[in-house]
Amino acid sequence: MKDDNGHKTLESMSQAVWYNRWTLKQFKKFLMGDILEVGCGIGTFSKDLTRYGKVVGTDIDKQNLKQAKKVKNVKVGYGDIEMAKYFFNNRHFDTVVCLNVLEHIKNDNQSLINIYKLLKTGGHLILLVPFHPDLYGEIDKSIGHFRRYTKESLQRSLNSSGLKIVRIRVVNFLGGIGWFLAGRVLKNKIVGKNKIGIFNLIAPLVLPLEELIEPPLGTSILVIAKK
Repeated sequence: MKDDNGHKTLESMSQAVWYNRWTLKQFKKFLMGDILEVGCGIGTFSKDLTRYGKVVGTDIDKQNLKQAKKVKNVKVGYGDIEMAKYFFNNRHFDTVVCLNVLEHIKNDNQSLINIYKLLKTGGHLILLVPFHPDLYGEIDKSIGHFRRYTKESLQRSLNSSGLKIVRIRVVNFLGGIGWFLAGRVLKNKIVGKNKIGIFNLIAPLVLPLEELIEPPLGTSILVIAKK
């Protein structure tokens, strides 16, 4: 059931086109050279990453990999960042992209250390994780989230890995409200496509404001860190 809910939520989130484009805009200037996408899922971001460099995508889920392999110009294969097992050998990357993945990993601290090892000196990690334990609800449980993060807890983990934080901020205020209502109040177990449809209508009006001021609440924390 957990895998089914995860796949359904991935499919729904792939329809949040405006939000996905906005998210990419926040970190695109750090994309360059050899790019590794850790936990590429069904390839929602993968095809956009190819505009900025040579992209390698990894995932541990066979169903996700099957879909991600349909994305052109992306080399996709099995990769377990927690166990440091990858389909490629002896490669290092200018940029590692890890979006909505770390929360699914039991030993997230070791995973960050492994990401550090995969980066070239001067390379960047682009990291997106769910914000704040108080938002943890039925959706988080059903799709396999071990945790949600505070900025402070994430900073400690990144510092322990050897990575230096360039930028850290909370994002997606509108989504944070929706996540709380759906997961904590209504006890939904997945993010439905109908909710994404509503979000797509409102997001273009709200998200640009976040470029002016960091919201106090949001679905996620976006981090740029450097080796």
